[in-house]
Amino acid sequence: MDFKKRLENLKDRINKTALKCGRDPESIHLVAVSKTISANRIREAIKAGVTTLGENYVQEARNKFNVLGTLPVSWHFIGHLQSNKAKYAVRLFDLIHSVDSLKLAHELNKQASKVNKIQDILIQINISKEPSKSGSDIQNAANLIKDIVLLENVSVKGLMAMPPFFNNPEKARPYFTALRDLRDQIENVLSEVVLNELSMGMTGDFEVAIEEGATLVRIGTAIFGERT
Repeated sequence: MDFKKRLENLKDRINKTALKCGRDPESIHLVAVSKTISANRIREAIKAGVTTLGENYVQEARNKFNVLGTLPVSWHFIGHLQSNKAKYAVRLFDLIHSVDSLKLAHELNKQASKVNKIQDILIQINISKEPSKSGSDIQNAANLIKDIVLLENVSVKGLMAMPPFFNNPEKARPYFTALRDLRDQIENVLSEVVLNELSMGMTGDFEVAIEEGATLVRIGTAIFGERT
């Protein structure tokens, strides 16, 4: 598997998409989704140029971090996070994409204060309103963020969402647009809040997500191949 070639191809597509819609390619960050991928393969990907890993499970990430923790890579948590795993999450991850409740934010704040850290987070929004998906309701998002920004040891950097899966990426566009619009609405209502990051877009639809304002694209298959 030629990680270098795959990464070059991905970065070329990101750059072209950004320039086509008048954005700076440097404003878009590639998160390599490494769940179920072995530490050895992740090490190869890092050597090829991966700078950020996205992990879905705390225990799996802890095991990998024990092996790869000295390498120059940023660790992001992108899965559903339970409050009882918060103490491990704040020790491992530079950015947590999936904060969806005040309870979880309080626990992250408590655990971050113990290690003298300001934990960067994103607020996950259930933009598709699917019962099976985690995330804050769209209607409650502004109030949730208003409460969370009062916490001293967490810092809200933006929003994250996962639209439904479509074979046609254009069908995901309205969900990406909705997340960007929600971000703009929240910033208008809460003048003290700046939400620079939009985590949205995966292997099948990241170009559409970039056109709609994504700053963090979470890509696994196009880097590591199909998971078995």
